[in-house]
Amino acid sequence: MNDLGQAAVSADKAPRTERGRRTVRKLLEAAAQEFGERGYHDAAITGITARAGVALGTFYTYFESKEELFRALVRDMSDAVRAHVAEAVAGAPDRLAAERIGLAAFIAFVREHPELYRIIEEAQFVAEDVYRQHYLTFVEGYGRNLAAARSRGQISEGPDELRAWALIGMSVFLGMRYGIWKRDMAPADVADLAIDLVSEGLRKR
Repeated sequence: MNDLGQAAVSADKAPRTERGRRTVRKLLEAAAQEFGERGYHDAAITGITARAGVALGTFYTYFESKEELFRALVRDMSDAVRAHVAEAVAGAPDRLAAERIGLAAFIAFVREHPELYRIIEEAQFVAEDVYRQHYLTFVEGYGRNLAAARSRGQISEGPDELRAWALIGMSVFLGMRYGIWKRDMAPADVADLAIDLVSEGLRKR
């Protein structure tokens, strides 16, 4: 996840010291464990503070409620996924290479953070606006990358937003299958086969 998580906290409660930022990070990491294992409704603030090793009063220094922390966690996890994939693809020579590398990096991230799926999926019922923003932010960045690749002549002409939704949808379900349910293929092998499908299509040639 992000090193400090400061952006996940509301402006009026954002930590102003290094110690405070470390405490927020502890709370976010503990919340990922608690929500990931127990789900939103069964998760407890006392469970989160116990996992984080901080006093209950410390929780309320930075968050008003369990829902506010959950919202912060979804934003933090969303930022972390995007940052992880962006770092992985930074040196890719072209768009198709970036797709392969990015998909493999996403599946690897999911294997390290399996709680991601439960938390993001529950967000659609607990905080739908944050849930939508998670995907809309992905699509916005993805669309820009596709448009840039088109302008460089690396991919064919086509609707960037639709393509972005399609590629993200593929990643989500491949991540669920090969990152969570059954890890019987290496992330790079999954990415090779999936991006071959993207680049070559189903049509018999």
